[in-house]
Amino acid sequence: MSTTKTYTPKAAEAQAQREWYLIDAEGQTLGRLATLVAQILRGKNKPTFTPHMDMGDFVVVVNADKIKVTGSKNFDKKYYSHSGYIGHLKVVPFNEMMEKHPTFAITAAVRGMLPRNRLGADMLSKLKVYAGPKHPHIAQQPKQLRINSETERLEPVI
Repeated sequence: MSTTKTYTPKAAEAQAQREWYLIDAEGQTLGRLATLVAQILRGKNKPTFTPHMDMGDFVVVVNADKIKVTGSKNFDKKYYSHSGYIGHLKVVPFNEMMEKHPTFAITAAVRGMLPRNRLGADMLSKLKVYAGPKHPHIAQQPKQLRINSETERLEPVI
C-alpha cells in the first residue's frame, strides 16, 4: 500500500491564484469561443481543477459586437424570455439581439455551459464582456489570449 495522499486545494489557495485573461472576440465563432471561456471560468485548464470548487480565473472579452455565427443562425437563432404571465413570451432573433445588446450573446452562451447552481453564478460573475475594444480592467494586467484556428485552443499572445 502506498502512503501518498491526494492533494485537495483549499478555497483560499484558489482565490490567491486567480489570473486575468483578455480575449478578443473579433471574427470568432460564438459557440467555439464560449466553450473555451467556460473552461477558463471553471478552472478546467488548471491541474488543480476540483469540480465542487470555484477554481477558475477572470476573463475579459472585448469586441463582442464583432462575433459571428455560422450558417443561417443570424436569423434562425432566437432568444426566449417569459414574464410568467399567460401570453407574455418574448422571442428575439440573434441579429436583433446583437443590435440592442451585443454582449448578451456571449454571456448567454457561456452561462449555458456552466453549472446551474450558486457555484455557476459565482463563476459567471468573473466574466466581463464589452462590445468595443476598450475595457476598464487594465490595472489587473490581463494576459492576452488568442484562439488558434487549427487546434481551436487558446494560446498566449507573445
